[in-house]
Amino acid sequence: MADIPEEDLEETRAALAPTLAATAAILPWVSKPRQLRFDAKLNERWVAAGKRLAAAWSDRHGAGAEDIRPAIFSLYAIAIETADGDSLRLGEALASAADRLENASPSPRLIAAITGAIECLGEADGLEHEAFADRAQHFSMRLEAAASAPDNAERSAVLDRLFVDEACEQIELMRDALAALPPDAYALTTEAMKLAQQAELLELWGIMHLARHLTDYIGRNAAELDSDEHREEIERLVHALATAIAAVAA
Repeated sequence: MADIPEEDLEETRAALAPTLAATAAILPWVSKPRQLRFDAKLNERWVAAGKRLAAAWSDRHGAGAEDIRPAIFSLYAIAIETADGDSLRLGEALASAADRLENASPSPRLIAAITGAIECLGEADGLEHEAFADRAQHFSMRLEAAASAPDNAERSAVLDRLFVDEACEQIELMRDALAALPPDAYALTTEAMKLAQQAELLELWGIMHLARHLTDYIGRNAAELDSDEHREEIERLVHALATAIAAVAA
């Protein structure tokens, strides 16, 4: 290959200098890990409290509901330590919802809102999850609305039953799509979107959020759904949806 004249090399270096300088300036920021907002030990306690609450909520029909309030107030105590507005609001909303659980027949809307909020606490990153603030605000608002609604403001039980019947069919279709080799991303997305739309019409915000989260997750990982990691996460989300739907029928 012919030698490149030194003059040409100098011109090339001069032309590239601004780009190289800009790249060098941003490299430290690119490689720098995201700064944690909370003490790591505090976040670990938050995650553990969320798991405790999820277990208490899941066991309420078997072992009883006695553990739910203590679990909520344990989470709320940690929220106070965080001095974070979103965490505090979520803790207060859960506490208010727990008061309404003492009614003889808590509303399906309240049950669905609590179920969705508790599912939100299941993320391994806890307080550090990139979407935590948005989710906490969303579920706080829905919990507050459900807890403050008068007892005579419930939806038609017939509409709830129709929703549950159709939603259960969609859950089965999603499970069949996930069992395919490779998983059927189109079918999974289609059924999750339908479920989200139906839940929104009935103001089942927790189910709507979960279904949209599932849709987003499939869209981000559509090319790799056959991996064990993605299969397990989709299975977890579908199971969470099925649990929330069952709560509407309870």
